[in-house]
Amino acid sequence: MNSEICRINGPVVKAKNATGLKMHETVYVGYYKLIGEVIGLEEDIATIQVYEMTTGLKVGEPVIGTGKPLSVQLAPGIIGNVFDGIERPLFELERRSGSFIERGVNIQQLDPHKKWHVKMLIKPGDVVYRGMIFAEVKETPQVTHKVMLPPVLEKDDAAIFYNQVDKAEAVGTVIEVVPDGSYTINEVLARVAIGKFPRRSISGEQRIAGELNGGEPIAGISTELKEAGINILELKMLQEWPVRKPRPYKNRLFINEPLITGQRIIDTFFPIGKGGAAAIPGGFGTGKTMTQHQIAKWADADIIVYIGCGERGNEMTEVLEDFPKLIDPKTERSLMERTILIANTSDMPVAAREASIYTGITLAEYYRDMGYNVAVMADSTSRWAEALREISGRLEEMPAEEGFPAYLPSRLSEFYERAGKVENLNKTIGSISIIGAVSPQGGDFSEPVTQNTRRYIRCFWGLDRQLAYARHYPAINWLTSYSEYVTQLDDWYVKNVNSEFLSYRAQLIKILEEEGRLTEIVKLIGSDILADDQKLTLEIGRVIRLGFLQQAAFHQIDTYVPLQKQFLMMEIILLLYNRASELIKKGVPISQIRESGLFNEIIDIKYKIKNDELDRFDDVKKKINEFFDKHTVQ
Repeated sequence: MNSEICRINGPVVKAKNATGLKMHETVYVGYYKLIGEVIGLEEDIATIQVYEMTTGLKVGEPVIGTGKPLSVQLAPGIIGNVFDGIERPLFELERRSGSFIERGVNIQQLDPHKKWHVKMLIKPGDVVYRGMIFAEVKETPQVTHKVMLPPVLEKDDAAIFYNQVDKAEAVGTVIEVVPDGSYTINEVLARVAIGKFPRRSISGEQRIAGELNGGEPIAGISTELKEAGINILELKMLQEWPVRKPRPYKNRLFINEPLITGQRIIDTFFPIGKGGAAAIPGGFGTGKTMTQHQIAKWADADIIVYIGCGERGNEMTEVLEDFPKLIDPKTERSLMERTILIANTSDMPVAAREASIYTGITLAEYYRDMGYNVAVMADSTSRWAEALREISGRLEEMPAEEGFPAYLPSRLSEFYERAGKVENLNKTIGSISIIGAVSPQGGDFSEPVTQNTRRYIRCFWGLDRQLAYARHYPAINWLTSYSEYVTQLDDWYVKNVNSEFLSYRAQLIKILEEEGRLTEIVKLIGSDILADDQKLTLEIGRVIRLGFLQQAAFHQIDTYVPLQKQFLMMEIILLLYNRASELIKKGVPISQIRESGLFNEIIDIKYKIKNDELDRFDDVKKKINEFFDKHTVQ
């Protein structure tokens, strides 16, 4: 008996006679064939969340199972593309249905007709193993797509045997390979005999010249092996992977390298490691999206995955318009040549919003498996949590704090746990860094999404509304933010920047903490009562805030700052502080030092010294020392 709709409640549909359906199976709902996913089974009743608008559906319409879980297609054509929450290409959807997405559009996730030039890395007779890179495709001028064997073989693909030579789980032996050339993602590139068998000699002359894709197997090898009961695995560029299942890896590695963003308050004060997880919580207008845009533009990740989860349409439009125009500083080419965009705006179906997070992280894991460092921007996890809450309410589940489902913490942990630096099955090293924006209502960091997110991340960039209203961007509050990666990255900073880097950082933070304490006193009784050394702390605190922490995203020089320049800026600020402290101890009033104009001059360094003119810092040091030497003599 066929399954059919028996109840409709917004994006949640129930189907009866569903004994043939499985949990997390993708289904087509109704005569429109809307895409849905089974999220609950009770006797013969299936609960389905539908990823398209359910308006017009009627009880009694059919529900057809596909036999597969909700999956994404993995092959060349992902980089530079824009997808919705379930990996449907938006440009192709627009071409077919116009500005508004029609329901039930049956569309391939990746172009099945486009041909890609393939360079094969295997030959007949080679032993191959799970996750092995067997071909390369130049996906964009910046990204070489590494075509891999599936990381997991289905049970009917026959036994996997253990190869004692390379200590990898071998799949079998290559028997047929296509020559280098242009192929579609669905064409067979090689055939592998699965399992252990008496291997016959396969000469180099037996490499085929196109027979794999429609012709007869060479020398009758495939036929002979099939008759002997040996299964044949056909290798293509295209793979599919369930979005809710993390892709496997060999080992998880220690995080010991920072993700360089060019943003001073992040790289110096609160760094995130490659493979780490960070959160950017903040109320409306505090700059969450802008901060993520800056990181996406300038981070030294190989691949950027930007997930616009429930974002306003105008913000996603800005991303879609800006990113193709942005020039990657490393290659002087378009940033889109290493970027994947998942656009799921607030007016799209709420269930697709819930899936978009998993779609984005699965695409990131695919490129991680190639050995790339991937940075994932999730904007915002609060709207994703709100989608969970709405679906949970329609399922009539018992609500927890503020109406969110009781499983919110576990869902957040599942997402952030997929970050990490790993050794892949193919022995390459890759990483995924997750930076999730959180939008607490009213800027209240005690609400459930922010509090539960803090349990699973090690880097917290708390945005401050008062800083944002004062036009201080990034509006990251240096007193409430933290990074637990600092000690792990100590050796890297010593080796790649300077042995004093973290010492200088600690001194600046100490000055800012003291400035915060003194500011509270000034608010109560005024600054006249303070001693000159305390007034100096306030002055240097202002220099740190305006000259170092505040950064102009649209300024040609200040938008990106390399670590070496950040170190020299810290050094200059501390030089000014230490020399001024010495002078004040000798009785010189702070007013006389202010009159020199050095404080404001140091603030303006960020605009006046370009990133490739670091030798000019020596002139600034000389000027500071000359001024204080002169007054010391007097």
